[in-house]
Amino acid sequence: MARETYTHVFGPALSRRLGRSLGIDVLPFKTCSYDCIYCQLGRTTNRTVERKEYVPLEEVIEEVRRKLDSGVETDYISIVGSGEPTLYSRLGALISGIKTMTDTPVAVITNGSLLWRDDVVDDVIEADLVIPSLDAVNAAGFARVNRPDPAIGFEEMVDGLAAFRERYAGQIWLEVFLLGDVAATDEAIAELAGHIARIRPDKVQLNTVARPTPGTDVRPVPREELERIAASIGPNAEVIAHYDDLAPAAASEAGPEEVLGVLRRHPCTLEDLAAGLGLHPPEVLKHVTLLLERGAITAESKDGATFYLATQG
Repeated sequence: MARETYTHVFGPALSRRLGRSLGIDVLPFKTCSYDCIYCQLGRTTNRTVERKEYVPLEEVIEEVRRKLDSGVETDYISIVGSGEPTLYSRLGALISGIKTMTDTPVAVITNGSLLWRDDVVDDVIEADLVIPSLDAVNAAGFARVNRPDPAIGFEEMVDGLAAFRERYAGQIWLEVFLLGDVAATDEAIAELAGHIARIRPDKVQLNTVARPTPGTDVRPVPREELERIAASIGPNAEVIAHYDDLAPAAASEAGPEEVLGVLRRHPCTLEDLAAGLGLHPPEVLKHVTLLLERGAITAESKDGATFYLATQG
């Protein structure tokens, strides 16, 4: 029997936020409203705020149905991928379609840049969980770190996040992605806490660089500093868990194409891939070796770990 192939559905991948997350990618690589200096996928090739049906909705729905029918084990279905998912104009219909097939909660992982728009809020309102980002404390930091489309201003973005809280009844987990110099002063942390108080998320999840990134000047924040910042923000703030904290998935028959599908969206170690896809480490190594020989992926060392990344092109 021929192995199932997927273009828009990938994983499950092991997520520090969501456990085993079945990903849905509805955008061409790399279509985004930001060009973040830390992005693990590299530079944005299509920076835009134009919403449209970048890929046919029916194709995506059919892939999700096939994946669910395969008996995949997953904690969340996450709309994420190769750019900013709220740029997908059929996002609301996609969420509704998923919910007719499964009770697995649906998460939208977004940079939060368009949540000031009514059409975007209308589309994400039925999601069980929305995870927006806040990576800067002022306009200058926003321009340097996120490099947004000119149509997006810092105050407008923060106002949008606060207004979204007023309309959205589901869970909001605000990811605060901090770089070394952004978190350097108590004044900056106080500004950050002020923005968070306005947004009123259910959780604040502090994150920093862990995977290879294209920015040579990107520095992580030490874990002990993140813990100090979390304590200063309040009891709903946490440093998000490491991959090692998650149990492996049940055994699966994922092959090299499934491994490549994950690596197109997330650089991973062998251990990440094994736990997320439910494969024995020797099996993962076999697939990774094949993909390296094909030139489909490359290897990069960071902090003593070897990450595998898909080559784009």
